[in-house]
Amino acid sequence: MNNASASSEVPAVVSTVAIVEDDAGTRRLLVEVVNQIPDFCCVAHFDCAETAIENLPGKSPAIVLMDLKLPGASGIDCVRQLKPRMPATHFLMLTTYEEANEIFEALAAGAIGYLLKRDAPDKLVAALHEVREGGSPMSSIVARKVVQSFSQPRVVPPEVAQLSDRERQVLELLARGQFYKEIADSLGIAKNTVHSYIRRIYEKLHVRSRMEAVAKLGGR
Repeated sequence: MNNASASSEVPAVVSTVAIVEDDAGTRRLLVEVVNQIPDFCCVAHFDCAETAIENLPGKSPAIVLMDLKLPGASGIDCVRQLKPRMPATHFLMLTTYEEANEIFEALAAGAIGYLLKRDAPDKLVAALHEVREGGSPMSSIVARKVVQSFSQPRVVPPEVAQLSDRERQVLELLARGQFYKEIADSLGIAKNTVHSYIRRIYEKLHVRSRMEAVAKLGGR
């Protein structure tokens, strides 16, 4: 069941990607998209969680594209088992589903972002670049689900209350799934300034990722 393929000599400047997807056609398309992106390279692909759990730690990819629904163990289970063994690897979930509970379960397991399979290839390309730059991408539909889940009144944590107005604006745009460049354009500021705001937000909220910061915003 191992459909892994690996390159033994990958330049250090290349961001390595692995794919876990049970549908052969989708997996093949993902490999093609990744390998067409400058400075990215697919070093392995697997058709089930069990094979990925056994082999992925030896590949040490920078990013893993993980299907949510897999035969046998789920993508969430796969991330939950692999993240402690691969703390430097970023797991980006790919799925046809939009259920809020599955979104949060995947994020709680260690996923850094969440995209829908029906998103255009350019969304995947942008998401991979966003992950490499330290971001946590979500498709707009998934981001809307996250925002809707925060619709009930919640007590604002003290850490969030201490954010400046601008920092709150940046955090709210993060919660809507905007990429760093989109936040910069929305607020009329430079992309580097967005990075500075996000660093300060993470420091004040004592978090390390967009998902953790958004959870704080929602009072979770």
